[in-house]
Amino acid sequence: MTSPEKLVCDEAFFRLIADNLNKFDVRKHDRTGVKRAAVAVTIVAAGYGTDVYGLKPCDQWCNDAALILTKRAAKLKKHSGQWAFPGGRMDSGETPEESALRELAEEVGLYLDHAAVIGRLDDFTTRSGFVISPVVIWGGIAAELVPNSAEVESIHRIPVREFMRPDAPILHDTNESEYPVLLMPVGESWIAAPTAAIIYQFREVAVLGKNTRVDHFDQPVFAWT
Repeated sequence: MTSPEKLVCDEAFFRLIADNLNKFDVRKHDRTGVKRAAVAVTIVAAGYGTDVYGLKPCDQWCNDAALILTKRAAKLKKHSGQWAFPGGRMDSGETPEESALRELAEEVGLYLDHAAVIGRLDDFTTRSGFVISPVVIWGGIAAELVPNSAEVESIHRIPVREFMRPDAPILHDTNESEYPVLLMPVGESWIAAPTAAIIYQFREVAVLGKNTRVDHFDQPVFAWT
C-alpha cells in the first residue's frame, strides 16, 4: 500500500492514483432490469477559494488536488439539489468511460479525451434502479469550468484533503435497511451515498491503496427515488 506525502495535483499524485487503480480488482454489477449510468470522478487543481459549507478558502491559486462535485439543478425532476459527480445515463453503445467523458463536457464544460481516464472504481447499484460505474479521470488545472444551467446549479472543487478527515465516513444506522447509510463530511455539512460511497472508495482505493468495498452501504430515503 502506498500512501501520499502530499495531496497536490501533480505528476506524483497522478502516478500514485494510477498505480493504486491498476492494482484494484473492479467489481462490476451485471444485473438485469436496471439502467446503466456513469460518473466522472475527476481530479483537478483546487483553484481559488471555496464556498462549501465552512471550508477555509484559499487566498491565491491553489494546486491542491480536488474532486469536481456539483449541486444538481433545483428544477430537475429527480434528485434535485443533491450533491453529485458529473454523470448520467449511458447512451446505447457507450462504454462507462465514453459516457463519463461526455457528461463531464456537457455538465461542467471540461472537454477531455480517453487519455485522461485513469481507471475505474466498483459499480454501485442505487435504490432508484441504476447501476453507476465510477470512472476516475485526470483533469489537471481545468482553469475554467462552466455549469450547464439545465442540469447543474453550481460546481465545486472540493480538496481531496477534506475527504481524508479522521471523522469520515459517518455511518448512520436506520430502520429501513440492515446496512448503514454512508455519509462523507464536508466542511460543516455532509454528502450522502451513493456519491459519498464513491468518494469514500476513491479515498480508500485510489489515494490510500486499500482494497475497500462500498457497494453494500445504503442511501438515505430521500435518494431512493
